[in-house]
Amino acid sequence: LVLSLAWLGPALGGEDEDEEVIEEEEKEKKEDEVLSDEIKEEDNVLVLHEHNFARALSEHQLLLVEFYAPWCGHCRQLAPAFAQAATELRNESSPARLGKVDATAQTALATEFGITSYPTLKLFRDGNRTHPLEYTGRMDSRGIVLWMQRRAGPSATLLQDTDTTAAFINSRDLVAIGFFKDLKAEAAQAFFEVAAEMVDLTFGVAEAAELFQAYGLSADTVCLFKKFDERQTNFPVDPARGLDTAELTRLLRVHSLQLVMEFTNETSNQIFSAKIPHHMLLFLNKSSPEQLSLQDGFRAAASGFRGEVLFVVVDVTSHGADVLPFFGMTAADAPTLRLVRMKNNRKYQMEQDNFSESAIRTFIQAVLDGKVKPRLLSAEPPEDWDTRPVKVLVGKTFEQVAFDETKNVFVKFYAPWCPHCQAMEAAWEELAERYKDREDIVIAEMDSTANELENITIHGYPTLHYFPAGPGRKMVEYKSTRDVETFSKFLENGGTLPEEPP
Repeated sequence: LVLSLAWLGPALGGEDEDEEVIEEEEKEKKEDEVLSDEIKEEDNVLVLHEHNFARALSEHQLLLVEFYAPWCGHCRQLAPAFAQAATELRNESSPARLGKVDATAQTALATEFGITSYPTLKLFRDGNRTHPLEYTGRMDSRGIVLWMQRRAGPSATLLQDTDTTAAFINSRDLVAIGFFKDLKAEAAQAFFEVAAEMVDLTFGVAEAAELFQAYGLSADTVCLFKKFDERQTNFPVDPARGLDTAELTRLLRVHSLQLVMEFTNETSNQIFSAKIPHHMLLFLNKSSPEQLSLQDGFRAAASGFRGEVLFVVVDVTSHGADVLPFFGMTAADAPTLRLVRMKNNRKYQMEQDNFSESAIRTFIQAVLDGKVKPRLLSAEPPEDWDTRPVKVLVGKTFEQVAFDETKNVFVKFYAPWCPHCQAMEAAWEELAERYKDREDIVIAEMDSTANELENITIHGYPTLHYFPAGPGRKMVEYKSTRDVETFSKFLENGGTLPEEPP
């Protein structure tokens, strides 16, 4: 037995040692893989980490890097579009490449580049890692490709004679051309910056004297050429101020829109992203010839308000039917006019619809001058609005309840379709049940999709406001945890949350 053990012992011990050696080798192999600057790819996207990042920057003139988190839903949603864009750029032999960094694992890179949210996209140019450019394009494959193409090549096509310029203008419905006497001057460089950002518009640039003459120009000017409305719109460069990129971008956005837009599935994004402060809407039934004729006066009134008011025709029998509830309307209300102030969604209505050019102009100017009060939506109060623990408020009854000087009123502003509102509904009911016998506390709610208030604008759902008793019409927004116990602490402490001990 002793001899057997003497023989088996070293054999058994050797097996353990072999396993340890194998494990150590595998561990070293994994460490070598991590420490290696080799760059692997997934669907044509470079997989980057802190040990190969510098190599990737040195090998690729333009590198767009997505910093992501594996658990992030927005990152997962972007992934196929990002991969498709990477493949398109690779197939066209572009100098631009796409890469990705797991920012939760590569914390050194995340810290270096100030990554605080996911996904964050940054462009690195010519190996420079100290000043990456923030990605400003659309989060889809086409948007990414266009944005990178504008940075890989010239953002504007150089036009050298009248024939090529005329062909360039006729090639699309909309083109912008910068006419500059010196393409190296600051104004021209600012124009190239705008062209690099506005990837949905085609840009050209010209410096030949004959082209200035051909298009009636004597000084540096940016021209927008259109196949609709006015043929050519000029934006002269101010000799003293130069060319302001933000202002030029705004002007090009505004004048790229048709003077009168029709609200459709295709144009809705243009309409809402135009950043024009007011929208004038003509609601009509396009199947009615009589109503269609009302567009003439509407169009005639539009030219004097370009940039300040966007004119939109809404067909109540088509895509426009979806927006009718927002205005408290039905298709039977057409034809009718509404003006919307976009910053707070205030809606204005003529006392009596008048579709003539002069009447529309007069009405719009009166709204802009603050001489017309908004038309506020209000549902009718239900008969039992104050019999349940949660009081049901509408536009007509809000003032008398919320600003009752003898009550502390806690109001939930909600939308019936909002999942966050639905999730906290039980807690709100429980809170109301807890305080139903308190004379000085009222728990209430208001459907903000059917009711509007003159001096309170609700931007998201649910929004919770507390109106304390006493004079002064005070209002406190509640921004803490949405559970019964925290609500109660807030109420018991007079509309503020008590400081928790450290």
